Amino acid sequence: MPHHDHDSSLRHRLGRTLRTPIGITALTACLLVALVAVLGPVLLGDRAARIDTDAINQGSSAAHLLGTDQLGRDIAARVVVATRLTLRLTLLAAVIGVGGGLLLGVAPAVVGRRLGRLITATVGVLVAFPGLLFLLFLATIFGVGSTGAVLAVGLAMVPPMARLVQNLTASVAGSDYVAAARILGVGRFKLVVRHLLPNIAEPSVLFATQATGGILVAFSGLSFLGLGVQPPQYDWGRLLNEQLNRIFVNPAAALAPGAAVVLTGLMFGLAGEVLAQAGGRRAPQAPEPARGQQPNPSEEPATDGDGVLVRACDLRVTFPGGRQAVRGISLDIARGEAVGLVGESGSGKSLSALALADLVPHPGRVTAGTLRFDGHDLWDDPRLGTELAMVFQDPMASLNPALRVGRQLAEVAEVHLGASRAQGAARAVDRLRAVRIPAPERRARQRPHEYSGGMRQRAVIAMGLMGEPKLIIADEPTTALDVAVQEQVLDLLAEVREDSGAALLLISHDLAVVAQVCERVLVMYAGRIVEDLPVTALLGGAAHPYTRALVGAVPTMTTDPGTELATIPGRPPEPGETGGGCPFAPRCERARERCHRTAPELSDFGPDRQVACWFPVGTAAAGGSVAATSYAAEATS
Repeated sequence: MPHHDHDSSLRHRLGRTLRTPIGITALTACLLVALVAVLGPVLLGDRAARIDTDAINQGSSAAHLLGTDQLGRDIAARVVVATRLTLRLTLLAAVIGVGGGLLLGVAPAVVGRRLGRLITATVGVLVAFPGLLFLLFLATIFGVGSTGAVLAVGLAMVPPMARLVQNLTASVAGSDYVAAARILGVGRFKLVVRHLLPNIAEPSVLFATQATGGILVAFSGLSFLGLGVQPPQYDWGRLLNEQLNRIFVNPAAALAPGAAVVLTGLMFGLAGEVLAQAGGRRAPQAPEPARGQQPNPSEEPATDGDGVLVRACDLRVTFPGGRQAVRGISLDIARGEAVGLVGESGSGKSLSALALADLVPHPGRVTAGTLRFDGHDLWDDPRLGTELAMVFQDPMASLNPALRVGRQLAEVAEVHLGASRAQGAARAVDRLRAVRIPAPERRARQRPHEYSGGMRQRAVIAMGLMGEPKLIIADEPTTALDVAVQEQVLDLLAEVREDSGAALLLISHDLAVVAQVCERVLVMYAGRIVEDLPVTALLGGAAHPYTRALVGAVPTMTTDPGTELATIPGRPPEPGETGGGCPFAPRCERARERCHRTAPELSDFGPDRQVACWFPVGTAAAGGSVAATSYAAEATS
């Protein structure tokens, strides 16, 4: 599989976005405006400057498309020629605004606390000041002319840009990798360039691009008021001022410069939207083999085996600073199979599922040797919206509180299936009925807060069923529900699987739930799968000490009330804390020197089972002659 770095991935997404209607429109508009700005003065400069006293104040004609001005100059030619100066001054002001905003925005994160507070307070005061009054105040200070107008408009953009960058930087500056960089003595400049700016680039670029349209309008407004470009130079704002008194005689001459301002401002907005769509999702990227390491063909099969729906090989999720939350897991999910993914909080369960659904949030980076869904690369698979359903842990956060439930479900069918509004609404009611929500026609018109917790979870499942899912990923779907509703939701998932034939990946910390629903269990610890076993072997036949401890910590109906449940000493490691040995070794009573030195790989351990442990339960632990036993075995027997 070819290597995908971040730049190539970004170029790929940008190219894909440019092929959409909005992308084609934005690209065409940008190219057209650029051509006009470059070629306009060359082709029409003489015509725009030629004075003809015999053609003063003429209306539109074949010779003069928009008529002439008070000196007989061709207005259409002057509008075209003014494009270059207008854009040049607009972009200069944007550079000042963006540059100043970035400097003031990142300053509080790298300067001293007192100075940082002063800068933040100053920016807050300037943002609170009305923008138009602030612009006019600066224009008065810098004086009349192009230079003064550029400085005034550019500096007026600094406060809102700085406030945005401050908010974005604050969320990044508190990260562990930034603190580690400071401890290591990384200089302020490198800290900003390497750690802060790359993680706030996308929203900053989007804001700057869209704000440039506002700068164009503001600059043209100053020229219209006589505070901007001065004769003999002219931009669109000045042309609009010159022809405004003739708007009732020759409206085209007055409206043309205004239309140019509006359309070019929309062009900047469309360009920002294209950049936002291109940068909003990070596609999974194939990892680069370590130096000197050759790809292992056995780890990257060219085709999926019969019946395999999802295949992931060496799947990793990395965050800035090299912190790996998912550390090279490999798994297969067969068609129609129910697989449970269990482990403590922070073990990487949810991020693994999000990576399979291509939903890992920024700045997380997904890499994989192989990542396939239904025989196709998951990268850019358009079927994910209809053939993969995601049921999140908190249904209230998954549903928009401002929209009716039926409208939200119908949107799925309209966007992914091309259904009309009426067809989407009808299918939404049908899906609500399928998940046993009473009176679905009435409930479809209600908002999420009018639903109970169990009904909201059913509605989220119904949203996933708006398509024809082949895989349902349920992330802790019963965590916030009482026992009775939990049973109903689990029964519903089982019915959905039976009716649709979909596979299920159930993420849970509740082993009883997994044992009730699933056929196979994957146990995760510290971002790795440490055991893969049938659910029938979970209670009494687990081989990994961690799995045994998880089972031993769960009481059953037959557990003696006086029995002390098993506990796991210590805490799970953070993503950046994992060393070269087994990550569970510091908490494992079976650990030996080898465990602290080398991490075991997931390997076969009997039929249909795999375990990542040097001394699994059922073998003799090194350094001892006593048959292996787990500290949780007594609690599970």
